[in-house]
Amino acid sequence: MKPLKLNRRKFIKGGTALMALSSVGVQAMPWSDRKIPYKVGLIGTGWYGKSDLFRLIQVAEVEVIALADPDQNLLDEAGKLVSQRQKSGNTPKKYTHYRQMLEENDLDIVLVGSPDHWHALQAIDSIQAGAHVYLQKPISVDVIEGEAILAAARKHNKVVQIGTQRRSTPHLVDAKKNIVDKGLLGKVSHAEMCCYYHMRANGDPEVQPVPDFFDYDLWVGPGPMRPFDGLPHRRWWRTMMEYSNGITGDMCVHMFDAVRWTLGLGWPKSVFATGGIYVQKGGKSTIADTQTATFHYDELDCVWTHRSWGTPQDPEYPWAYKIYGDKGTLKASVTKYEFVPQGGGEIIKGDVVYEREKYPEDLTEKDIELHAAPATRDHMRDFLRAIEQGGRPVADIEEGHISTASCIMANMSMKLGRPLVYDPEKRIIVNDEEATRLLRRPYRAPYQHPDPNFV
Repeated sequence: MKPLKLNRRKFIKGGTALMALSSVGVQAMPWSDRKIPYKVGLIGTGWYGKSDLFRLIQVAEVEVIALADPDQNLLDEAGKLVSQRQKSGNTPKKYTHYRQMLEENDLDIVLVGSPDHWHALQAIDSIQAGAHVYLQKPISVDVIEGEAILAAARKHNKVVQIGTQRRSTPHLVDAKKNIVDKGLLGKVSHAEMCCYYHMRANGDPEVQPVPDFFDYDLWVGPGPMRPFDGLPHRRWWRTMMEYSNGITGDMCVHMFDAVRWTLGLGWPKSVFATGGIYVQKGGKSTIADTQTATFHYDELDCVWTHRSWGTPQDPEYPWAYKIYGDKGTLKASVTKYEFVPQGGGEIIKGDVVYEREKYPEDLTEKDIELHAAPATRDHMRDFLRAIEQGGRPVADIEEGHISTASCIMANMSMKLGRPLVYDPEKRIIVNDEEATRLLRRPYRAPYQHPDPNFV
């Protein structure tokens, strides 16, 4: 399939107009007073794409102009739900190919909620089309893709907020402010992160005909073509390294990003990981069921562990991070935190914030993560502040790139069996040509891998 050609002149014109509006009118007003609806598009109308969009609708004046997805059934469902949610009652235009959506509409904001292997191309094309982007994590499936998104965002002066909403989770913000920033932990020299959810879809479905409503070739896009063995939505594609970064890229990226944000960490000095398919050897899944990764900093190791089998090490914190200082320990998850001082003393606790009364529609939304909805709403507000007032959002593309790339390097290290040191200036693995080649995945023809130097 030949990719659509982008109308770059139209894209540049639209981007220039939006920049002029931002510099003259919008920046002068508080973000919450904006009355001009944002023109919004969504790429990827599955579960989480719709969830992100609905949170944006709840906190901003928006008009959802268009939706894009290679699954017509998902498109039709999303179009109906959006018409019920947005003030105008309008049904968005629906597109199979996201590039056609970008070419035919001047959008202020594009949300990218597609599978991981499409994130880079869709984010870059949206940026070049003149839009600010809310991009789901992990931002890429290889490190050079992430470098290219970052380069595009900076070149075109666009805000890119990454869906690592732990940075906007109310109780975790409180823990950072009142525990860590006040020095209650003392000197921090160890952090642990984990996921023990049994989330590895390890089935063995039969190959079958592609249904008429689904453009499978487009869905695969730049990734390798697998025989079609059923709709890949929700869980199935995540169990394939062909289209994802495995559980480390899906779940560690959240917790490692939260630890980096909490402690103010940048790139790790080195990354080393071990693991593989140790237990769940049947089925088609190609992601590791067991992995341990160490992200090393000066006098600090951040250690990730996941198992998609067995029992959690701490049943109270099955997906979490724990930060150890010489004065105490902070345990934190998506639902709570607990600070335990060294040698006794008062234990400080915090719980997840729900907003059921303020947003009663949350209670009727299919498959919603109620604990995450307030965090995502705050994340969207922060995104809008950056657009209207300038500056970087809390989960800026550079932060998302560091967290994503570090997790990708953990997978690379597991494959190669040695520690890796990344140089973000030279975009190489130091003294390791074999690893450096793995920084860029091959693309299926005719798709072309983005180059950070030409975006």
